Amino acid sequence: MQTTERHGVDRFFRNPETGKVAVVQVPNLPLVLFLVLRSIELVLSPEGWVADVLHWGGTAALTWWSVDEVARGSSPFRRVLGALVLAYVVVSTALALLG
Repeated sequence: MQTTERHGVDRFFRNPETGKVAVVQVPNLPLVLFLVLRSIELVLSPEGWVADVLHWGGTAALTWWSVDEVARGSSPFRRVLGALVLAYVVVSTALALLG
């Protein structure tokens, strides 16, 4: 018999409709787009408007991913993860624009 604590933690990572563990989902277009744009930015170290497009395009893709996870995440874990990433994006964007 499981304890209620373990059951609660277990439920945190499971899709309530299917009961399957839902930590990673593939494919995930906005997350792939974010990783591609940021990788290009990191490898090429562009300057000017190209750097801006890669940076802000990556930020937009990550925002898209996080909002989608908050709204439609398949487990409580994914919804919380989306909310944390969204908070990070908002704070880091505000700091970048103010600084």
